[in-house]
Amino acid sequence: MAIRPARMAVVAPEGHVCLCIIGAAHGVRGAVKAKCFAENIADLAAYGPLRDGQGQEFKITSAKPDKIGARLTLDGVHSREAAEALRGTALFLAREKLPALSDADDFYHADLIGLSVMDVAGAPLGKVAGVHNFGAGDLLEIAPDENNQEHNQEQSAFYPFTKEIVPQIDIAAGFLTLVPPIEDEARPPEQMADPKRKGDA
Repeated sequence: MAIRPARMAVVAPEGHVCLCIIGAAHGVRGAVKAKCFAENIADLAAYGPLRDGQGQEFKITSAKPDKIGARLTLDGVHSREAAEALRGTALFLAREKLPALSDADDFYHADLIGLSVMDVAGAPLGKVAGVHNFGAGDLLEIAPDENNQEHNQEQSAFYPFTKEIVPQIDIAAGFLTLVPPIEDEARPPEQMADPKRKGDA
């Protein structure tokens, strides 16, 4: 299973990962559409109760594919009005409940955030501030290293999450290696090329 990054700002409770964000109501019996960040949508109903940012629990009783991600039914939500009231709610799962990843090139995005970023010579470039997807593939948001004047920038830079640009990731050691594109650009996310990296979440 791979957890994909939210395409909007979502602050997860400590130790949790966002699995979905509830969207519009579907029908009149309480079903909702949701943006889903799991590769296998059926997994959403298998993890037990999820929680929102305030700690309220929601049990997903069914999860089916939908054009925007998933169509869900939630225990205790039986009307369109109740479903609409949940619009925009992000649901989280404790990181410890997620399965271990068997492939060395697969990552949960939550595990990448906060990693130190270094160039191939070992010089610090900053930290991973986020992992985003604006429709053209996964992008790493690198916040500048305030102590490195040579590489310091006023704003974060976005780089395609590809094997060529990020050749090394060491979760245990807390860092990754970044090889910026030749033009060393920090273009807006919508202008970035579609990366082909296998990494997930």
